Amino acid sequence: MNNCTLKEVTLAELGAAADDLLGRGGRMQAAYAWFPRRDAAEIRYIATAPGQREFVSWRVETGNAPVPSLAGRCPLLGWYEREIMEMSGVAFAGHPEPERLVTAFLPPMERGPLEPADTAQASVARSLPAPTLPQVSGKHVQLLPFGPVRADVVESAQFIFYYVGEGILHYHPNLFLKHRGMEKQFEGMDIEQGALLAERVAGIDSVAHALAYVQAAEDAAGCIVPPRARWLRVIVAELERVYNHLHYLGHLCHTTTLKVGEAQGKLLEERAKQMNALACGSRLLRGILWPGGVRRDLDVVAIAEGVAALRPELERYVELIERTTSHLDRLISTAPLSQQLAFDQGATGPVERASGVDRDLRRDHPYAAYDELPPAVATRSEGDAFARMKVRIAELRTSLALLDDAIMRGIPAGPLLAPCRCAPNAEGLGWAESSRGTVLYALHLDDRSRIARAKIKSPSFSNWRVFPFTVHDSNMMDYAINEASFGLTVSGCAR
Repeated sequence: MNNCTLKEVTLAELGAAADDLLGRGGRMQAAYAWFPRRDAAEIRYIATAPGQREFVSWRVETGNAPVPSLAGRCPLLGWYEREIMEMSGVAFAGHPEPERLVTAFLPPMERGPLEPADTAQASVARSLPAPTLPQVSGKHVQLLPFGPVRADVVESAQFIFYYVGEGILHYHPNLFLKHRGMEKQFEGMDIEQGALLAERVAGIDSVAHALAYVQAAEDAAGCIVPPRARWLRVIVAELERVYNHLHYLGHLCHTTTLKVGEAQGKLLEERAKQMNALACGSRLLRGILWPGGVRRDLDVVAIAEGVAALRPELERYVELIERTTSHLDRLISTAPLSQQLAFDQGATGPVERASGVDRDLRRDHPYAAYDELPPAVATRSEGDAFARMKVRIAELRTSLALLDDAIMRGIPAGPLLAPCRCAPNAEGLGWAESSRGTVLYALHLDDRSRIARAKIKSPSFSNWRVFPFTVHDSNMMDYAINEASFGLTVSGCAR
């Protein structure tokens, strides 16, 4: 592992280490368990410290003992610890919600799906209860379990509302009804097979997932990616951001019943995808990224022409939606998320930046060629649906400017791919800033250089945890607008 500082932390030191990190303005990013030995799990905490480009990975050996929960100190770890308990069977002492998360609707399992079949660890997976809902009662209180089959072609999820009239008292999402076990599917694959699977973890973020994955594999291999490939990676990443943000704007118009705005947003999204197809042969930009570089070159002329044609249409579209009062009235002051809550609960991407958390992996932890092509990072302070829209509009403009800059400066000449061979028992960490926020991949290889453990942090897993805080005390009429303003995906969460 070359791009991450590894730190040994004992169970006794864990709480003090977390206090020190948070006291310095640092932030936890993810946590997971894996089994380097069959008899006991090892917990890894991924963290960032202010002003430090490298991530930090804390290695905590459990010795089959309960791990002190950090969810009270660092609330964003609450879901990660629950996931570890039910999927890897590790106990966390003092967790505020010691309940199942992913398997809430299934009977208790003897062992977690990520536990080795022959492990000697005492598993807590079977003893975890199903989640309990709060007791909300009153003469006019109503309960609405909405889903998992919903309107249109939206993803399957169940949302439980307690409400009086239009006012929402409490909201609880059940998001893991179609959990696909993607992390388990990586086990036993070589790094090339894993690259194909990573593109399919979340289809609309194919590039971001593949980019984080291949960088983790390259970190494990100590591979140096050729300069041309690094620049091409920036280009495909920004192309993905463009079509995703255009889709977002069109869908947001759908929720405010601005039908012309919805149609225009979908048209611009389609034109962006057609540009992708001309540039690389794939509307969703798949089949480009590979461990060691990229698999083929891009048609930069098609990209330059596509950007030149798209920019004036985008500006006209933005001008229209930003002066349509019926649209703005539904967004301004809707579902505000405070800066402190966004930070503590782990919001990421445009959601955190719209609440004043100034963080972007492309700038703060540069990868690919972002150290040579740094983006302008847009933030807002209002934290409402309008701010989340404005941040994405600013990011659209930045992406088009980055594409122009990369092409005008001239992409370096040279090879597209370098050899990428991982040593046995190596490990690596990779990351990318998707259109929705942070994507992390941690890889651990076995003695055959095949994947023994793959941990995926997706932005929707983080933002779905934050989202209910903006629903409580809101109203039913604004719910669809609020959800759309977060840009959430269920499949990205239930990976």
